[in-house]
Amino acid sequence: MIQNASQANRIVVKVGTSTLAHKTGLMNIQRMEKLVKVLADLKNSGREIILVSSGAIGIGVGKMGLPQKPVETPAKQACAAIGQCELMYCYDKYFSEYNHSVAQVLLTRDILDSPERKQNVVNTFQNLLHYGAIPVVNENDTVAVEEIVFGDNDTLSAIVGSLVETDLLVILSDIDGVFEQNPRENPDAKLIPRIPEITDAIRALAGDHGTSLGTGGMITKISAAQIGLDAGFPTVIMNGSRPELLYDLLEGREVGTYIG
Repeated sequence: MIQNASQANRIVVKVGTSTLAHKTGLMNIQRMEKLVKVLADLKNSGREIILVSSGAIGIGVGKMGLPQKPVETPAKQACAAIGQCELMYCYDKYFSEYNHSVAQVLLTRDILDSPERKQNVVNTFQNLLHYGAIPVVNENDTVAVEEIVFGDNDTLSAIVGSLVETDLLVILSDIDGVFEQNPRENPDAKLIPRIPEITDAIRALAGDHGTSLGTGGMITKISAAQIGLDAGFPTVIMNGSRPELLYDLLEGREVGTYIG
């Protein structure tokens, strides 16, 4: 396992709905453009980038003008189908401006339950990276039902990290990292810059609530980091509102919370 993010060559970056979309559910165009620019530049430097992107359901909700995310599975699936088109259109458009190709990869948990199908996924990732494409991964929410869902893209990003044997997982959140107390309740709460192992005390620090458009929370990020530790790679949880901080992170500076 690498000891510093600057040593990472293959990087899985997970971006959440709260980073990609405004509270209205509509695309945060400025944020997305900044993120793509930074990731394209990191790829230009020789690193391999795999992007796990949430946002399909939330963006579908916004595009259809719905007041909130639906509760019923068929309605969520419909929003995912609408939003996924918009999401990939934007990624393709913005990455193309920097001469990079993207590839959509949609997964459900049942695919990984079969050794043969799992190996097919691994082979696809290997070839996409060999071709120099940037895989954009999401859960296949359009067909996913309770029995085959990952549940959240934090977990999915860690599983993808295991499949591609990543050096580093970076989870972009709407919070700076893991704090000693809830920073939304205590503005003086201190950020924990490094966590060598995930203990019960660390799990207790994590809340269980995501945003109105997203599905995760800090607890899912901690769980994803544990998957990473078990697979041999560290995880960094950092704020996605300033994608340019990825430069600092990969130059070895302290950004967010480094778990590993």
